[in-house]
Amino acid sequence: MAHAESCIFCNIAAGEIPADKVYEDDLVFAIRDISPQAPTHILIIPKAHRERLTDYEEADQALLGHLLLTANKIAETEGLSDFRCAVNCGPEGGQMVWHLHLHLLGGRQMGGQLG
Repeated sequence: MAHAESCIFCNIAAGEIPADKVYEDDLVFAIRDISPQAPTHILIIPKAHRERLTDYEEADQALLGHLLLTANKIAETEGLSDFRCAVNCGPEGGQMVWHLHLHLLGGRQMGGQLG
């Protein structure tokens, strides 16, 4: 895994910063968000550092699919049958940490229908 020194998620993956990990495998890890926007708010993070969704290409389909399947697995473990997954891309898309991550939110009615 490439380690970006200033990346909080890379530092968590390396064990340099503690976090409430709920899942980990060879490709991704998942932590509870420290500023949750729902009763369940978990971040699913690839171990390899890339800043944004737009940094991925067709060769990365398996990893990107793995993120969503991991969300399903974690949602089931958390007792969620209904939930939202979101990826923020870029400053205008609401991205605050420059390492791709998927938000898994659930445990209440989600407002602001997306479609």
